[in-house]
Amino acid sequence: MEEYLKLFKDFVVSLGEKHQVDPLLLGCLYLVSKVSLVFFLGWSLKNLRAKKPFSTQLIIASVSFSLPYLYLIIAGRNLSVWVYVFIGAMFVYGGYSIWRKIATKADPADA
Repeated sequence: MEEYLKLFKDFVVSLGEKHQVDPLLLGCLYLVSKVSLVFFLGWSLKNLRAKKPFSTQLIIASVSFSLPYLYLIIAGRNLSVWVYVFIGAMFVYGGYSIWRKIATKADPADA
């Protein structure tokens, strides 16, 4: 098992070196972005139900969702076209997912 973990680590590090992306930074950005996405999305839902302004929290949630992908676009080199297509699809899906979550949970009668 240790051998497989070492092989996986070596693969990820070599992939990061090939594309000039720090895999540890990318992983940390990914984890932090998902935690902040959930927090700000919940805060915006709370404000929406209380009839308070919620656009700032929603914008921060959207930015936190896209943070690791923006890092990959800005810092990454020699990336394949399918990576950019995948990131674009993630942005579209993320926007749709956030919109759907807000739309379905906005009504307190549904909760």
